[in-house]
Amino acid sequence: MTRTDGYLLDNRQTEAGQRFDAFATLFDPTTFRHIERFGIGSGWRCWEVGAGGTSVVSWLAKKVGPTGRVVATDIDTSLVASAARPPVEVRVHDVGAEEPPGEGFDLVHARLVLVHVPDRERALRSMVKALRPGGRLLVEDGDPALQPLICPDEYGPEQQLANRLRQGFRSLLAERGADLAYGRKLPRLLREAGLHGVEADAYFPVTSPACAALESATVRQIRDQLVTAGLATHQDIDRHLANVASGSMDLATAPMISAWGAKGKRRQRS
Repeated sequence: MTRTDGYLLDNRQTEAGQRFDAFATLFDPTTFRHIERFGIGSGWRCWEVGAGGTSVVSWLAKKVGPTGRVVATDIDTSLVASAARPPVEVRVHDVGAEEPPGEGFDLVHARLVLVHVPDRERALRSMVKALRPGGRLLVEDGDPALQPLICPDEYGPEQQLANRLRQGFRSLLAERGADLAYGRKLPRLLREAGLHGVEADAYFPVTSPACAALESATVRQIRDQLVTAGLATHQDIDRHLANVASGSMDLATAPMISAWGAKGKRRQRS
């Protein structure tokens, strides 16, 4: 991910690892299903953009085997560094500001990354450029504006508080340049980037222990920012965290929209 001085969810914070674990539980099955459909196998060359955690990188490494290559990039590689064994290569890299770390990739994948990148257009161009002819791009991002509530069934004060804090979180993200309606744009953006066979779907968990774990880690990570901005008090946050810990709340996420397409093959000269 691209960090500015105001970046909200820093990989170096204690809660970041807990958030990545929750993302893996919630979203890895969807991500892996899509990549399996592409036919990933031995010898594939993959670029994992904004790797953050290790779950996708480790899975890709097993799929491509010793003859393959997995380049895992992020602006902060402290968490993914533990996966840095062949065929994995970990690099510090800013997808929105730097040239891609090579070309000829069979697969380029980014999950919950571009929504936070200030120059999303450049980042997407870079990812397409890095593909070989016929290579696949899979971009997965949330769309909080499409479903803004963490408690869609807002039936009591606990749910109302949860949704108020979620609105505060969204406000902080928007102030830092996040596009809260980015997910729905992905199919169009991939077509405009010249990809073929573009498709998309969405995954929307409504309640699970991983949703609760993600919410707890996220709120603890942004506690100070919420309070400083006047969006909540410490008492509000303590009460909400206790409500989440009780296990009695149905906590959802924003829809994660997955969009994919293939780079056109070079035409043979006649």
